[in-house]
Amino acid sequence: MQTSADRQDRHEYPAHWEADVVLRDGGTARIRPITVDDADRLVSFYEQVSDESKYYRFFAPYPRLSAKDVHRFTHHDFVDRVGLAATIGGEFIATVRYDRIGADGMPASAPADEAEVAFLVQDAHQGRGVASALLEHIAAVARERGIRRFAAEVLPANSKMIKVFTDAGYTQNRSFEDGVVRLEFDLEPTDRSLAVQRAREQRAEARSVRRLLAPGSVAVVGVGRAPGGVGRSVLDNIRDAGYGGRLHAVNKAFPEDLKEVDGVPAYRCVRDIEGPVDLAVVAVPAEYVPAVVAECGEHGVQGLVVLSAGYAESGPEGRERQRALVRHARAYGMRIIGPNAFGVINTAADVRLNASLAPEMPRPGRIGMFAQSGAIGIALLSRLHRRGGGVTGVTGVSTFVSAGNRADVSGNDVLQYWYDDPETDVALMYLESIGNPRKFTRLARRTAAAKPLVVVQGVGSAPQGHAVRATRLPHATVAALLGQAGVLRVDTITELVDAGLLLARQPLPAGPRVAILGNSESLGVLTYDRALAEGLRPSRPVDLTTGATAEDFHRALTRALADTTNDAVVVTAIPAIGEASPGDAELAEALRSAAAAVPGKPVLVVHVELGGLAEALSAAASTAPQAVDKTPGSAADAHLPPLSASLERGDPHPPGGRLPTATAGASAGAPTPTAAPSDGTRLIPAYPAAERAVRALAEAVKYGQWRREAVDPGKVPEYDDIDEKGAARLIGELLARGEGLTISDAETCELLGRYGIPVRRALPAPAPDAAAEAARTLGYPVALKATAPHLRHRADLGGVRLDLADEEQLRRAYAELTELFGKPEELRPVVQGMAPRGVDTVVRAVIDPAAGAVLSFGLAGAASQLLGDMAHRLVPVTDREATSLVRSIRTAPLLFGWRGSTPVDTPALEELLLRVSRLVDDHPEVVAVTLEPVVVAPQGVSVLGATVRLAPPPARDDLGPRTMPAY
Repeated sequence: MQTSADRQDRHEYPAHWEADVVLRDGGTARIRPITVDDADRLVSFYEQVSDESKYYRFFAPYPRLSAKDVHRFTHHDFVDRVGLAATIGGEFIATVRYDRIGADGMPASAPADEAEVAFLVQDAHQGRGVASALLEHIAAVARERGIRRFAAEVLPANSKMIKVFTDAGYTQNRSFEDGVVRLEFDLEPTDRSLAVQRAREQRAEARSVRRLLAPGSVAVVGVGRAPGGVGRSVLDNIRDAGYGGRLHAVNKAFPEDLKEVDGVPAYRCVRDIEGPVDLAVVAVPAEYVPAVVAECGEHGVQGLVVLSAGYAESGPEGRERQRALVRHARAYGMRIIGPNAFGVINTAADVRLNASLAPEMPRPGRIGMFAQSGAIGIALLSRLHRRGGGVTGVTGVSTFVSAGNRADVSGNDVLQYWYDDPETDVALMYLESIGNPRKFTRLARRTAAAKPLVVVQGVGSAPQGHAVRATRLPHATVAALLGQAGVLRVDTITELVDAGLLLARQPLPAGPRVAILGNSESLGVLTYDRALAEGLRPSRPVDLTTGATAEDFHRALTRALADTTNDAVVVTAIPAIGEASPGDAELAEALRSAAAAVPGKPVLVVHVELGGLAEALSAAASTAPQAVDKTPGSAADAHLPPLSASLERGDPHPPGGRLPTATAGASAGAPTPTAAPSDGTRLIPAYPAAERAVRALAEAVKYGQWRREAVDPGKVPEYDDIDEKGAARLIGELLARGEGLTISDAETCELLGRYGIPVRRALPAPAPDAAAEAARTLGYPVALKATAPHLRHRADLGGVRLDLADEEQLRRAYAELTELFGKPEELRPVVQGMAPRGVDTVVRAVIDPAAGAVLSFGLAGAASQLLGDMAHRLVPVTDREATSLVRSIRTAPLLFGWRGSTPVDTPALEELLLRVSRLVDDHPEVVAVTLEPVVVAPQGVSVLGATVRLAPPPARDDLGPRTMPAY
């Protein structure tokens, strides 16, 4: 008789359990179910485990597995007995299994909901976080199979395994009996287990990126013997940047007797390199990349930067080639930047890596940059190099990543790295698409709480090379959600750089109050008008007149900074004529010294045709080395001699007096930032136009306010009258009728009522007599409404009659509606009791498969719909976020007594928003809610119409085990 242990799978092979994971040290592994075909792999794996580890697993000496053991550990039903393996290069490095047990501790089947779990990790891979990752995945599998609790027996000396269980964050019990520690823990995720999981995710993903950006050795594969070509160019760029690690040139076409290429050791194959290789830069045609990946994997390379094109950007065939590339690399535990990438740069003094197509190394600084587009990366870096007094040439870059097709390493991974990177103070990102909005928003919120994050987000469809999950949310909604997470979203690359410069070296403003001073009344007025348009609160400009000296600027700036009614200062400057006019360097020193005396407020400069001032502001405290080459137009000409030496001696002017006026850099309209000295000296950014300076300041004000509010984000309130269990039962009963459905009005009222959201009763009126009967039931005055789809919520079309005081008015209104719009069966009229007068609004909630649950609010009516005036927040919404949501729409003044109207009950409106948020957060089966209209009166709110859609809850990948995007 065949036992359950002898039967092949009771379920089909669960391919959805397969996953790639990032380990603690930044390497990767693949987790998959163990099958009957894994017998040889299991035996080989066990032979490489130490006797001590075997003893800890079996509580006795166990030198080898018997045939019965191998059979047992490879035959699973994927329900009551499950085994998972972590693999690298197709070979096992760790295993975990569970066996379902009953109350007596013996093997059992459902409905038993407890299982014993046990791990075994190869000694060479212990300490890499493999067991922690396996625990997350086996727990998710167990929950899927109806198991709610794990039990594990561990020897007291096996402290590493005990730590794996105790550090996981699950609710657990521990006991000690017969010399064995018994741990029992619930598998339901807790706040602590999620926090532990996300902290591990951050450390692992950050280290995986660090291995790519700070390698100890680099091999460039595809280096030509003659100058030129992608591979040779990258090799030259790495060498010329002063890379401090070991550098190797690789090309299978090299002659066997070739030993060096321009002083760099040359090899025909990566396998021929003696010693480890941390990073391989691949610059060979796409058809040769698989062989290179195999060579790198077999040699133990940790990561790849693939510059090669011909992948997903080229069409379906290339997309499949890209998937195969990722699968191939992950099989060896390697991560990939690219393909079709521009490269990576790390300016840290102990790294100096320019593994990119950028011919020059940017100056070191505090700005991290990420671009999905190689073209944008090229434009950014070439522009910054072209201007010595321009953007990053002075402020400086910490790291730069151009991810190309973003097949593996994405913006999310780089955010994880920047979060605790001590070399990065500001993060700038150009995103053509957001592959995982839910995760990106979570990471962005955490990063923005520590350092500014400025993003340019593409509006159009994602490039062909990007694998992006579908989202139903409009671009404006996604942008609003990013703003909720503290992201400064700007529209252009110019604005990206402008904001980054200000945030890199100036303190955050404490509020929107702005002082404006300068030597041009007209430029001051332009700045004032622009500040008003950006929502700032500028004071009247102080005109110092065109004859103002450097000392006049110094005194005026000192006064403005000392004034407690100012949060920031914008200095405007135009060229002056006359012997008394200040030189650029003299004016720069005057402004810098005044700003240094009061360091708590940001200072910006708007300069018009004062290139020398821009350069002087940049150089005033620069620690960069002196330039040598003074040839006009040369790179050194762009980096003018700094003033730091003369200023430290107390000289008010540099040698030779006034600095030369900047050339193409300033005239081209680039903002000129301050230098980024290592001593933290405060430096002043200068902008060639008032609107650019003010826009950057407005972003800084917005970010400063978000940072202050993020300290206390509020709380999700509890309401005693919410019947969560009753709502769950009702939802279960309704879903039993079908996979997805819009429930009836009566069911909607019942469900919303369980969350304290009453809907004003409406009765059908298929005929005039029925309308009169409904009005008598509800009581006059009443409203008569047509609910046909083309007339619903369209009072402007005349489909609504309000304040009907008696039956005569009701019958007359009924006749008018049917005469205008057709028969009652076409109109679907209803009668509803009149609500108190107020402001009509609309509340919506929707669950997006990519971004999660989103709560939206706006005023009802065509005007708001036409303008797209809706505000959005991610669920769950806190009390402070509900308050902010109500005030975020442009038409919000209508709620607060605009033009003498009576203010309405916004606290009641906020409570309604919070209750809707709780509903969709507690019950993910509620995939859409619309309350329209919601009349907000001076006292209370009235929900006049509501629709609810139910469906099986979408998968929540953010609550499951850590995984990398699937290929």
